[in-house]
Amino acid sequence: GSHMKDLRSPICCILGHVDTGKTKLLDKIRQTNVQGGEAGGITQQIGATYFPIDAIKAKTKVMAEYEKQTFDVPGLLVIDTPGHESFSNLRSRGSSLCNIAILVIDIMHGLEQQTIESIKLLRDRKAPFVVALNKIDRLYDWKAIPNNSFRDSFAKQSRAVQEEFQSRYSKIQLELAEQGLNSELYFQNKNMSKYVSIVPTSAVTGEGVPDLLWLLLELTQKRMSKQLMYLSHVEATILEVKVVEGFGTTIDVILSNGYLREGDRIVLCGMNGPIVTNIRALLTPQPLRELRLKSEYVHHKEVKAALGVKIAANDLEKAVSGSRLLVVGPEDDEDELMDDVMDDLTGLLDSVDTTGKGVVVQASTLGSLEALLDFLKDMKIPVMSIGLGPVYKRDVMKASTMLEKAPEYAVMLCFDVKVDKEAEQYAEQEGIKIFNADVIYHLFDSFTAYQEKLLEERRKDFLDYAIFPCVLQTLQIINKRGPMIIGVDVLEGTLRVGTPICAVKTDPTTKERQTLILGKVISLEINHQPVQEVKKGQTAAGVAVRLEDPSGQQPIWGRHVDENDTLYSLVSRRSIDTLKDKAFRDQVARSDWLLLKKLKVVFGIE
Repeated sequence: GSHMKDLRSPICCILGHVDTGKTKLLDKIRQTNVQGGEAGGITQQIGATYFPIDAIKAKTKVMAEYEKQTFDVPGLLVIDTPGHESFSNLRSRGSSLCNIAILVIDIMHGLEQQTIESIKLLRDRKAPFVVALNKIDRLYDWKAIPNNSFRDSFAKQSRAVQEEFQSRYSKIQLELAEQGLNSELYFQNKNMSKYVSIVPTSAVTGEGVPDLLWLLLELTQKRMSKQLMYLSHVEATILEVKVVEGFGTTIDVILSNGYLREGDRIVLCGMNGPIVTNIRALLTPQPLRELRLKSEYVHHKEVKAALGVKIAANDLEKAVSGSRLLVVGPEDDEDELMDDVMDDLTGLLDSVDTTGKGVVVQASTLGSLEALLDFLKDMKIPVMSIGLGPVYKRDVMKASTMLEKAPEYAVMLCFDVKVDKEAEQYAEQEGIKIFNADVIYHLFDSFTAYQEKLLEERRKDFLDYAIFPCVLQTLQIINKRGPMIIGVDVLEGTLRVGTPICAVKTDPTTKERQTLILGKVISLEINHQPVQEVKKGQTAAGVAVRLEDPSGQQPIWGRHVDENDTLYSLVSRRSIDTLKDKAFRDQVARSDWLLLKKLKVVFGIE
């Protein structure tokens, strides 16, 4: 291929569920020994691996009999930071970090929760991606041909293996369709912009890896040549902020476009405002065979995209992972760039709830913070305050304001961050719950479980006051007292065990309203079968209600109350407010609220 086009190397990230073999697949792509011949020059960079075009040529040789090959780019940069970071750093604003992503799906397990989360993120970012359908070597009786192209290996399998593959592949195709994705095996894919391409691979045998590399080149060179043209302006994303002995605080950066030079003045987003500083050193790791050298880093006067590089400079302590890095050019207004770079963070501040109620959220990078906030918004969980980086006592203190207002929100949701010992102790003594996970939905699940537990406890505390409305008609008196047992018909609402029952009388002389408490429902029976509750119209035969009044002041049948008196559940202002509490709200039907309205009149409740 001619280098006339002067394209830069495309950047690719790998993502997927934890056990799908992401890291293994990357290691396999990295293996330099291709059929005995060294494909040299594959270099480890900061948070990334660089594959020069010659290495890719050697690795994709087996594809020649199936596909036409073009090599217009200088190489391929694969981002390999563990976990979600690089992925969450696919910034939705402006430039995105990756040109193309590989979503790894385990053929034996299909789509898992994290895969679905990844698809959602990819879709939100409109990021092009291919699916590596990994672990084909696990198909029963698969005969491996190391580092072979998938089609050649597949043709050599027994019919049983081919059938198992087909059935598992169809199932996954269906699961993808349920997520709104049409997909096709890459070599049968006639419409690459509408259909996701699937490449079957094995990280163990290396089969399908040549196909994957070929496809990545094919898609990026043909469809993204515009994005891969060299631009003079710098596009760079901060992956991580790290302290390195001898250099102080450094930032690991992926340079996706342009050049960086020693001495460049750079502007980046900081936790407490923009950071402006000068590049002191540009570093990449020493090639492995040179490890006997003094420093583990090579210094560069300048570097050219695309690559992963470590930058040493002053004042980087508060730099925000996932944000952009800008270079101040001769024509640039430094103040403008400072505003510009802070937009990434201030944009996220808009998702903070204005009522001041909500959880405190802290994440490792801008990207993961953004993904988490989007997720919480979908789940209708309000956020009171956001933060980045490790959790300290002052961060936990923000959550403590909720202890009075809304205890179920006295919570910190932390995504993939370290929690300081002092912060942990403070949270414990104040009763603030800290959740920390590196998978968004795990965080969400434990938070929801916790809220449910709090509601349960709250329900227990208030159970005595959670009185559901009902109206009863006495059918017969079975036992006058000790214990009082009466047969009733439920005219309105629901009668439950635990409900206090009363009659409401007006004194004929004073015209005063009197409430006569018959007692609390100890048990309910329909045809001698115990039940917990009886709804209106549930039984024509009536319900035997057993009532107990600990005060011993029960009214006497025939003297104080008789069978003509309508009986009610004993509602009060307090009981109505209790039902409005969110611990019970979802248990109260609309018809119950309407009935309570009527009962307010009966009891004279304002």
